Amino acid sequence: MTVTDLPAINACLNAAATVFIVAGLVFIKSGKTKAHIISMIGALTVSAVFLACYLYYHYHAGHVAFAGTGWIRPVYLTMLATHIVLAVINLPMLILTVVPAVRSKFDKHKRWARWTMPIWLYVSVTGVLVYLCCYVWWGPPVR
Repeated sequence: MTVTDLPAINACLNAAATVFIVAGLVFIKSGKTKAHIISMIGALTVSAVFLACYLYYHYHAGHVAFAGTGWIRPVYLTMLATHIVLAVINLPMLILTVVPAVRSKFDKHKRWARWTMPIWLYVSVTGVLVYLCCYVWWGPPVR
């Protein structure tokens, strides 16, 4: 495995986080607390691994520019901008959501989760879309 394999791995990690987040939501809505906890631990784990791989990749690969032109460029850049801003916001929100759950303060956990879950889901899904746009559909990226 080389550093050039990491974008595809990162996309898979984001896709896995999406599945875990949706499963966790379904589980908690159907009262399956233990399954919810397991799913959310899975989502947190793959998201943490993603972040480490993402930082490692960009440390070694540097800036990667989108190669698409025409109508897709502003669409992509808008998606990327919202993805980045919400990803940065989401990290402290995740902490503010998880800590009360660990402390059995479920009212506070639920209040934060109502905001954190949709943002986390958006960031995970758009992470996969960013990969597809940059490396598959309009790639390869410009270095």
